[in-house]
Amino acid sequence: MSTAVNKVLVIGGGFSGMTAAIQLRRQGMAVDLIEIDRDWRPLGAGISIAGATLRALDKLGILDEVAREGYLSDNFDIYSPEGQFIAQMPVRPAVADKPLKGGGGILRPVLAKILAKATRQAGANIHLGCSFERIVPQGEEVEILFTDGRIERYDLVVAADGVHSSVRKTLFPDMPSPKPIHQSVWRAVLPRPAEIVRPSQWLGRVKVGVNPISQSQMYMFITEDRDFDEWIEPERWPDEMARLVREFEAPVLKKLVDELYKPEARIDYRPLANLLVPLPWHRDRVVLIGDTVHATTPHLASGACIGIEDAIVLAEELANIPDLEAALANFERRRWDRCRLVVENSARLCEIEKSGGDRNEHAALMRASMEALAEPI
Repeated sequence: MSTAVNKVLVIGGGFSGMTAAIQLRRQGMAVDLIEIDRDWRPLGAGISIAGATLRALDKLGILDEVAREGYLSDNFDIYSPEGQFIAQMPVRPAVADKPLKGGGGILRPVLAKILAKATRQAGANIHLGCSFERIVPQGEEVEILFTDGRIERYDLVVAADGVHSSVRKTLFPDMPSPKPIHQSVWRAVLPRPAEIVRPSQWLGRVKVGVNPISQSQMYMFITEDRDFDEWIEPERWPDEMARLVREFEAPVLKKLVDELYKPEARIDYRPLANLLVPLPWHRDRVVLIGDTVHATTPHLASGACIGIEDAIVLAEELANIPDLEAALANFERRRWDRCRLVVENSARLCEIEKSGGDRNEHAALMRASMEALAEPI
């Protein structure tokens, strides 16, 4: 184990932060995790989990539970707005030594619950409803004043507090902020029709996709172009999402419109933004991971994946290299190209969709990206 790091603070209890806490504890480090949400309840509908994500979850030891609670499948289907089958896109499994599917889906709160249980079992000290007032690097340590009045010192602080990171804004004010891309995404949780056995997409003026997330449920997503970030009152969300679905004549979609008006749909709407912070991602003894430095749009379904991978690689480097600066530099070297690929290729896919561009380019870029992500991290 690294002699440079024995006590770590993880800021943020999302997927990246929980993974960091789990993996650092397994390396024998003392870990405190703070999460500002007192209830530790993530918002959102479903989440797609591609092959690379399954590999990361396998590394964490939670893949079997994810498979039980979610839904795993191979490949994905593409249809015309009328429901005519166009093509099935192959998805290469990323875990070669196990008979796994190429991807799948799960409810975001369910995956968070599984990770939270693993975080507790790993022995991390969890403080909910807590944030920081002050972070002060002091040579070989970092002093933290918490919002509950405690003052603690750590060998390393791992900031995993998301795309709107308070740590990034406080300690790294020169880093860029998220950039809106003038596209928004709608998501809803719906009953899964028997014919939906894998992720499927219908390509029209907007893109509608569905992905099974359990034996009985799937989630629907719609990407919609918007010239500016527009506030839409939540009470209008069912009408707005139903309006977009009604543009499609595909029978399976038409049957789902009424489901959007039920509370169980849990509709979620949000404008999309990109963020790719240039290296380095650390300063002194504070390192940033996940959405804090590389927030991406959902076009490759890999945002959560690369954040979870960040935490796994960081723990590996801290365990293998006794010099902290060298370990953090090696972590960044291993992560940069992969995270840049996801952010930049997702942005390109978005531009092709917005401009009505070449669908062959879109398919080729999707295929090349999935093949790259299937490679070892």
